[in-house]
Amino acid sequence: MLFDVAILIDLANTDKRLKLSSLKLWLTEMKRHIPLTALKFFRQAAESMSFKLAAEQLFVTQAAVSQQIKSLENALNVKLFPRLNREVLLTDQGKKLLPYVTKGFSAFEEGFAMLGDDPHPDLLTITTLPSFASRWLMPKLVNFQERNEGISIRISPSLNVESFSDGKLDLAIRYGLGNYPGYESHLLHHDYLLPVCHPDLIDPDKEIAPQLTEIPLLTDEGVDIEQAWRPFMKKAGIPLNTKPSKLHVGDSTMLIEPLLCKQGMSLLRFSLIYELLKNGQLICPLSLYFQSGYSYYLVAPESHFQYQKIINFHHWIREEMSDIDKHWQAFSKGKMQEVAVNLKG
Repeated sequence: MLFDVAILIDLANTDKRLKLSSLKLWLTEMKRHIPLTALKFFRQAAESMSFKLAAEQLFVTQAAVSQQIKSLENALNVKLFPRLNREVLLTDQGKKLLPYVTKGFSAFEEGFAMLGDDPHPDLLTITTLPSFASRWLMPKLVNFQERNEGISIRISPSLNVESFSDGKLDLAIRYGLGNYPGYESHLLHHDYLLPVCHPDLIDPDKEIAPQLTEIPLLTDEGVDIEQAWRPFMKKAGIPLNTKPSKLHVGDSTMLIEPLLCKQGMSLLRFSLIYELLKNGQLICPLSLYFQSGYSYYLVAPESHFQYQKIINFHHWIREEMSDIDKHWQAFSKGKMQEVAVNLKG
């Protein structure tokens, strides 16, 4: 595929927002077509600063990347990468070109999204919390793929809300209040938080409260857990441990292994641990819980929710998450008491 330089010149003339005046002068002197594939390979190699990584990300050989870069250099009549043995660097000309190429591809991707056409109908790329990805989503994705054999899935775990601007993400599953400016969000599931520990830490024949004061509290610094222990224990009428554990983590997944190793007690989301509770690997020493002020949401640009793969995924994940509610009803019925704790701020 060839990219006509005249198109960029026309854009620079008609759309001042692109601020391509300096590029326009350079392009105007060029009376040739630029291979779009080569620009794509240049962008990948320049951003990763590695021909090897670029080849892996583009699913081609390293030789193919080198060939495309060479064809682009010949078309532009400039050197973009100095020929070094092991190190990949950009020349001054390469550094000048890269931001314009990046903007150009971003504009293409945004345009495709605005049209509502899915540029990758056979690949679903999802970003979500590491805890949700490892403890819930990954083990169940095989069920989705059995129903949708033509769709490959790529998971990108992240504690942060990722941007969709580069066109690489299709969908986010986030845990929050549902307010994500610039994006559309769909409620999936409310969750419950409850104290859990290893069964060996509790003697059922003795009073519970004194035992809890001797168990270290393992702290998740997530938005709904941080500083929740004190109001929860106060309302539950249980003394708070004055010597909490020095273990503090940023994601619930990292707490589960210490809990299974009998290192303490923690507040965790029911959605992440209901199978461990069912199997007796963890217990809830207090018959108390609270409903988190945060919930699971599907988040994406509005147009993404028209993609057939996301329609299919949305239907599937709502169906799967209804199973959490069934387990909660079976677990809590007749024995769990809700404690009102406001964790929204």
